[in-house]
Amino acid sequence: MPVPRVPRQDGAGERVGHAVEHVGQVVEQAGQAVGQAVDDIGGYIRSQRESAQVSLRQLARTAGVSNPYLSQIERGLRKPSAEILQQIAKGLRISAEALYVKAGILDERPASDVTDAVLADPTLTERQKQVLLEIYQSFRQEGGKHAAPGHTTEPS
Repeated sequence: MPVPRVPRQDGAGERVGHAVEHVGQVVEQAGQAVGQAVDDIGGYIRSQRESAQVSLRQLARTAGVSNPYLSQIERGLRKPSAEILQQIAKGLRISAEALYVKAGILDERPASDVTDAVLADPTLTERQKQVLLEIYQSFRQEGGKHAAPGHTTEPS
């Protein structure tokens, strides 16, 4: 909605009006980006649920949420908390980290074979996966400090 401008001799009113319009546009764009992230996470959850052949009712029960609430998440009407995302991930047997990235809670990490294998292991809990990946990253960082120039710490 445009803000009425009050004309002033020095043009300050017009500059303020332009600034207010610009702020309004930035806020609108941010709102659209958040809305898109909510739609994306909802669609992603729905596709994962369908590919796992889990009903909405089953997933809602496993995640500890109501059927209508889960339906609203899938349709992009609600943005779930990190805790709810973790419960949904557990119910779908997928990585909570993947859902956090999709929801914009976490930045995507560069993929590696080790990271992918840990995240894909269905026998590990989310906490175990997180701890293993933290240990792995600390070893990589420590190993990188002691590497000779031109040499990598990765096995050939």
